[in-house]
Amino acid sequence: MTPRRPTAADLVELVRLPAVLSVPGDALAGAAASGWPAGRRTAVAPAAASCLYLAGMALNDYSDRELDAHERPERPIPSGRVTPGTALALAGGLTGAGLLLATGLGRRGFGVAAALAATVWTYDLVAKPTPLGPAVMGLARGLDVMLGACGDRAAVPTALATGAHTVAVTALARGEVHGSSPVVAWSAVATTAGVAGATVAGSLVGDHRPSWPDRAVTAGFAALYGVTVGRAQVAAAASPDAVTVRSATRTGIGGLLPLQAAQLAAAAAPAVGLVLVAAAPLLRSLARRVATT
Repeated sequence: MTPRRPTAADLVELVRLPAVLSVPGDALAGAAASGWPAGRRTAVAPAAASCLYLAGMALNDYSDRELDAHERPERPIPSGRVTPGTALALAGGLTGAGLLLATGLGRRGFGVAAALAATVWTYDLVAKPTPLGPAVMGLARGLDVMLGACGDRAAVPTALATGAHTVAVTALARGEVHGSSPVVAWSAVATTAGVAGATVAGSLVGDHRPSWPDRAVTAGFAALYGVTVGRAQVAAAASPDAVTVRSATRTGIGGLLPLQAAQLAAAAAPAVGLVLVAAAPLLRSLARRVATT
């Protein structure tokens, strides 16, 4: 019997499409931190990063297809709605699209995109089940930030903060099926507090400090990030069962938006950050329909 073609809904589920809303802010935060080095071409960076993120989601399910057959048989590949070949081809096509878009960022920007693509494929095909998995995922999100900065070192602190957040969320997410441990969850809480504090502190020091109103906005967005994400992680520490951990992971993904908003405000671009925070309810609404983890 010839397998049916996957529907649009199947592919949306495969790539966890709602979660891509958490990606553009990485590149925008990096661009703002480095003084918008690509100018108008900055718009290319979020698009390229989004393509590479979606490629990673498709590749993730391709790589996990045998494990998902036991733990998540409802997923598109083990349920038979998407073939492994289709998922792999989609991952390859999206990777190619992301790299093609990144050519608009110049040599340095394309170099970051190539490193990001290599990191995504390394994570899904090699590193994910190993102890290095969370660190490699954190590197990928940090490279999202550096993509917007076209490799400018001024964005490194922002990239490190985003990467640290991602490491904590990824480590906790490993317990989505069988549960996690209080140690992992409390480590995530500590990381969230540290990232929020570092973001605020970064707006108070340095040669290019924002205005006091922008610093106040930075503190507000950082507090929103810390409270929202931290509260979910505290709940996971108190009860590290799979359901609570899954909820904390979803919150951690959505929590990138206020973190990015704080980073943008710290780089004197609070209006862009406000747009990201305004998109958070949309992400939560879509996440109730399509899984983001």
